[in-house]
Amino acid sequence: MSEFVFGTHNAAFVQVMYEQYLRDPASVGDEWRNLFDNGKLAELPVIPTTRSDVLGRGEKGEVPPAASERPSPLSPLPVARDLKPITGPAARLVQNMTDSLSVPTATSFREIAVDVLDARRRELNTALVASGKKISFTHLIGHAIARTAREFPVMTHAFQDVEGKPHRFDPQAVHLGLAVDVQKKDGSRALVVPVIRHAEAMTFATFHAAYETLVEKARSNRLLPDDFAGATITLTNPGTIGTVASVPRLLKGQGSIIATGAIRQIGSAKVMTITSTYDHRIIQGAESGMFLRRLDELLQGADGFYGSVFESLGLQGRGERGEVLSVAPSRTSPLSPLPGAVVEAGVEGLKHVAAAMALVKAIRNFGHLAARLDPLGSEPPGDPALDPGPLGLTPEIMARIPADLLRIYVPGRTLAEAYPRLQETYCGTIAYEVEHIGSHLERVWLRQVIESGEHRRPLTPDERRKLLSRLTAVETLERFLHKAYLGQKRFSIEGLDVLVPMLDQTVELAGASGARRVVLGMAHRGRLNVLAHIVGRPTRRSSPSSKAGGTWRRRSHPRAARAT
Repeated sequence: MSEFVFGTHNAAFVQVMYEQYLRDPASVGDEWRNLFDNGKLAELPVIPTTRSDVLGRGEKGEVPPAASERPSPLSPLPVARDLKPITGPAARLVQNMTDSLSVPTATSFREIAVDVLDARRRELNTALVASGKKISFTHLIGHAIARTAREFPVMTHAFQDVEGKPHRFDPQAVHLGLAVDVQKKDGSRALVVPVIRHAEAMTFATFHAAYETLVEKARSNRLLPDDFAGATITLTNPGTIGTVASVPRLLKGQGSIIATGAIRQIGSAKVMTITSTYDHRIIQGAESGMFLRRLDELLQGADGFYGSVFESLGLQGRGERGEVLSVAPSRTSPLSPLPGAVVEAGVEGLKHVAAAMALVKAIRNFGHLAARLDPLGSEPPGDPALDPGPLGLTPEIMARIPADLLRIYVPGRTLAEAYPRLQETYCGTIAYEVEHIGSHLERVWLRQVIESGEHRRPLTPDERRKLLSRLTAVETLERFLHKAYLGQKRFSIEGLDVLVPMLDQTVELAGASGARRVVLGMAHRGRLNVLAHIVGRPTRRSSPSSKAGGTWRRRSHPRAARAT
């Protein structure tokens, strides 16, 4: 009897086939009947299938009672009328999930942009309309996983215990398991995981055909025992039902399982969260992280990934990274040459646009060096790159450059109109440094918020009075502490007075969004003021000489707090 049958994700499905075989061996296919005929009865796991089996005693396969009999009677507990025993395939699933708890796992998360993936998929489906084929996101992601696992074979390794000693098993192949959700005749749903064997050696066309064959067999209940054998890495896609990110269970015998989340919009980009859950005994976090990074690179078009997809399907299209694919029809005759004056004017215009883009980049990167941050009025050091003059940008030229070309978010139709707003934003009394952030999506979002001024909504007169009152209370307590505990070691909030109204706003926004409790991990600096004004701790219990510490919790709405 193959040990994979009752010990993997497919155990529930196999259990159904086994029970059907026990009732009528002729009711299952030849492959299943041969498999069960060759197994020894003593080695086959027996799962209770009826209520009488579950409640029976002294029989093979019985479920032992949860607690042994006691000599003294206990108070009887009411038995729920709708309490039903878990039997059959569901009981096998319970056992497998319980066994999976013995696998020490960790999970890596990576958020990837799917704009390129979406564009290439659309282009593929447009070209394949006549053939009736359709390419899904999972087709492309699964093929990319197979290629990545070929470069990082450690993700397919498995842990085995041999005579009490740990061993690493290297299957020398990428057998990709596909988690397929199928609906039974009674309307319930089940998960089966058929396997694409040696997926690392397949072209995309071969992979697509194997994928579609297994999915069709799963949904028509025609999967054979060999279709389940030997998965070394699994792909599951809960994103199809809206799940943003998933940490699936990893069963014994596999090294990793990859899960894709739902595609969602963040700003102007589409993103997806991909997770890698792995056996930490044989796979390290850095290896899992590098695996996801390489997978991301392939999905962005690295190393001709999409080019190979197009080629395997016999389509005309290159799909290289960064390529802008033309949608215009091909021409049979050469274009008429442009006059030299027109070409020269076009090149000069491109130079001006390039200079304008360099100026915008310099303002975003070095604008903080020209920000007026000194309350005493000293001049900031500035940076030569912030001057448009050396770039050849005169006011007349700047007035001819549309602001839309520069991807800026300050008001203004041209660079001449937008440039003063950029200076006010980045070189004013607030400095911004965000261009060093590694995530492109985060940088774009921050640029939009900063340059559009969303976060600088003017305060109403009533809000100004409340802010002044709050800052006055903070300053008053600080002065009192300085006089009452002269020479006492403490960490003043001076210079960070605005921290208290900022925390006020944060807590109020959290409460408005549905949060019921906010937990603060407070630093030393400003601790007493935060305890008094945010947590609401009485000042007599928050003196510098007290040893108050720990974690403080404030209920976000209504205003109430408690310290522990």
